[in-house]
Formats: sequence, C-alpha cells, structure tokens
Amino acid sequence: MTTKRRTLPLLDVDPDLGTLVPEDRREAARRELDVEVHRLSQGPWTAGGDGANPQHVGLLLLEGVVSREVVVSDTVSTELLGPGDVIRPWSMQEAPSLLQLTIRWNALTESRVAVLDRRFGAQLGRWPEVNAALIDRLNDRAQRLATTQAISQLNRVDRRLLSLFWHLAERWGRMTPDGVAIPLTLSHRMLGQLVGARRPTVSTAISDLAAREELVRRGDGTWLLKGEPVGVPTADVERVVPIRRKLLGQIGTADDAAVASVPVGGLPGAVGEEDDSPERPTVPERAVHTARVELRETVERLRAEAQTTLDRLQEVSEESRRLQAESAANREARRRLRAAERGEPAPS
Repeated sequence: MTTKRRTLPLLDVDPDLGTLVPEDRREAARRELDVEVHRLSQGPWTAGGDGANPQHVGLLLLEGVVSREVVVSDTVSTELLGPGDVIRPWSMQEAPSLLQLTIRWNALTESRVAVLDRRFGAQLGRWPEVNAALIDRLNDRAQRLATTQAISQLNRVDRRLLSLFWHLAERWGRMTPDGVAIPLTLSHRMLGQLVGARRPTVSTAISDLAAREELVRRGDGTWLLKGEPVGVPTADVERVVPIRRKLLGQIGTADDAAVASVPVGGLPGAVGEEDDSPERPTVPERAVHTARVELRETVERLRAEAQTTLDRLQEVSEESRRLQAESAANREARRRLRAAERGEPAPS
C-alpha cells in the first residue's frame, strides 16, 4: 500500500482548504493542522491499511488517480477519485448486508494521501472554516456520483461516453489547439464500468465517436474531446411526459381536487373557448413521443445484448475450431502410431 510517509501542514499540501479562514488566522491554522502524508505505489490498494480506525476523520487524496470498484455479481461499477477527494473507507460498524457485494480500491497512478486522524479531528474543532471546506468536498463528490448515475441512464452508449468525457474534462481537462485533452489512460473495459456498458459495445461506440471526430484516442492512450459540450436537454426531451405518480401513495390534496373539479369548458383549448396560449402537444401526441423514446431505449438495449451474444458466439466458434484442429492432430498421431506398430510406412 504505502512506500513512504511524512508529516506536513495541511494547508501546504491542500491550500484551498484554507480559503474560508481569515487572513490573520491562516498562519496559525497552518501551524496547528498537520497531517501524515503517505505515498501510494500504483496497483491494488488496501484502503486504510492496518492503521484503519473508525475514529479517524478520513483520508484526503492529494495527488494521483484512485478507482473505487463496487462488484455486484458479474458487474463492476467504477468511481474515479482525484486530488481533493475525501474518502472514508471504514465505518463505525459493519451493518449486515442483504446485497452481497465487494469493494476494491486501485491506485491507477502513483498517488499521495493525507490521513485525517483522530488527533486532527480534535484540532479541527478550532477551525470550523476548514471543517466546512472538507464537508464541501464530500458534497462535491456526492454531486459527481449523481451526475455519473444520470449519465449511465442515457439511452445510447455513445451519448454516455461523450457525456462522461465532458464530465471528466471539468476536473482533469486541459485546453489545447485541437480540443480538450483528458490526460487519463482509460481502457475500454474501465469506460464500460463507468457508464454501465459492456466492453464490446463501448469499443463500437468509441469507433462511431472517432468517425464523427467528437472523441479521439491519442497515441499515448489519453483522450481528446472535440466539438461542443453536451448535456443540455433538447426541446424533444422536455416534451416527455413527466412522472406524476406519488411516491408514498398519499390521498389526493385539496389542490388535486380543485384541478379535478374544473369544468371541461374552462380548460384551455376546450370546445367553444378561445385560447391565446402557445400551442402545446396534445395528450396523444405526448404519449406517442414518450412511446418513441421508450422504444428507442429498448432497441438500444436489445442491440447491446445482441452484440454481447455475437461476441460470445465468436468466442465459442474460435474454441470449436481449435478443438477440431486438436482432434485432427490426435487422429493423425494415432494413425502414425498404428502404422509404426505394424511396420508399415507412415501415412502421408
């Protein structure tokens, strides 16, 4: 896990945490708030290590990129963590889990983490501004997770990938004359774990994006984004009928009753009434549009499943050809052996 460790002032290794501290108190905060910094080598990481303690505040990632993988059945979902992220890989108590899963940590690059231990937590009480900044970091991470979840629900894998890379560009991107460079060497398999797709489907989608010159993989394995940022809802999407089902099955409110009691003649567009409001799609039109959206999503899902099946069939076909060749070689060897035992010339 760790190769080296040293103690450094927190505000030296992460100055942004002192942004809210008044200028006249910042030097005092720098002297009091020191942390033990560990250097991580690239590869699997046992987060927390032997010194893990639920009384510690957590770990602050200072440099590098770390992945957190949640493994459920045969599916892996990955979260990328970078400088400034606060993680707490331990908990006060291990609650019984009805869903069996595994958490894996990997340092994708050489990294550094600061241990926010119990001693640091006691000192933090004198510096609520730093505490607020740490809580803000946790809030930022929750927001990024929510964004990634929304991306994984887009109805085409090429849209998911393009949205993911623009999302990553907000944090790691660098402007270049050719576009936005993403200095991360993410494999197709890991991209699939980030957007909820299988590797073959990701490879196909990336080829499509490259053909459209929207996303290019550079020679060093990093990525280049071209074009304009994505993610703004289109007019068609905004017309989709919103979900109106009550989450808790509550009895209708007075407002619901008032809406229900409005006479038909009082509704915009009713027969015999003039309506100057902008024309809106009728209920049947909205229903048809919603059905089209759902149909496209179903087609994309079936296409992805078909691609996975084709990949599997190709693997089975290659294995079958290998076994046939091996069987033919074994038959030939037996023929030669029998001929040798009989003193006959070896068959040609």
